[in-house]
Amino acid sequence: MTVKSTHLMGRGDICVFVPEGMSEAKNLPIHILLHGVYGSAWIWALKGGVHKTAAKMIASKKISPCIIAMPSDGLWGDGSAYKKHSKRSFDRWIVDDVVCAVRQHIPQASDNSKVCLGGLSMGGYGALRLGVLYSEVFTAISAHSSITKLVQMKNFVEEDTARLTSISDMPDDLIDVFKSRAKKNIPPFRFDCGKDDDLFSPNQSFSQALKELNILHVFEEFNGGHEWSYWREHVEKTLLFFDKQQK
Repeated sequence: MTVKSTHLMGRGDICVFVPEGMSEAKNLPIHILLHGVYGSAWIWALKGGVHKTAAKMIASKKISPCIIAMPSDGLWGDGSAYKKHSKRSFDRWIVDDVVCAVRQHIPQASDNSKVCLGGLSMGGYGALRLGVLYSEVFTAISAHSSITKLVQMKNFVEEDTARLTSISDMPDDLIDVFKSRAKKNIPPFRFDCGKDDDLFSPNQSFSQALKELNILHVFEEFNGGHEWSYWREHVEKTLLFFDKQQK
């Protein structure tokens, strides 16, 4: 789908997977997957094959039928970080417009469809940050190989990351986000990272900081690096986790 968004001040793209044989289904859960830097709406499907993974898991009854929505990040520079900046609200594009578009234009979805949020790298950062800041929207959160501090964007993009800093009072670094919401309802969440990933140590540190705040979470360590072979394998963890929260 291509939809016009006031938050993007233009158009945004969303790739959507709906399982076969579901023409009469109603209220299917919506799983939103956010991409990393350099990516777009197509990359979770064409590089990650997540629609094929989901179809196999549904056919084998590992998970219940679900809709997977894969939006662009708004296509600012190498990556928008899914934040409000540069006169556009890349956060509200995901939280408001993407959710609304799927509910309105996919017959198998409705206002009663539960919504989960996942992502990889920059998208993992976006999933964890937005999932907590807008916890009233999302049922569960899952992230792979996540950026945990905004400064880490410098390792991936050409643009001046100072422009990514929010004008709003919403925190940027993930641990500050969780601190700000520690006494409020936080959706069930998990995250993982490969041991050969440059973001592995930051993810370990983030998990330790969460433990010190007594915030329940699941952090898993696997072999692998910051690469599609890792994400293709472990996206199953995300789909299983989301499915569990629908029961």
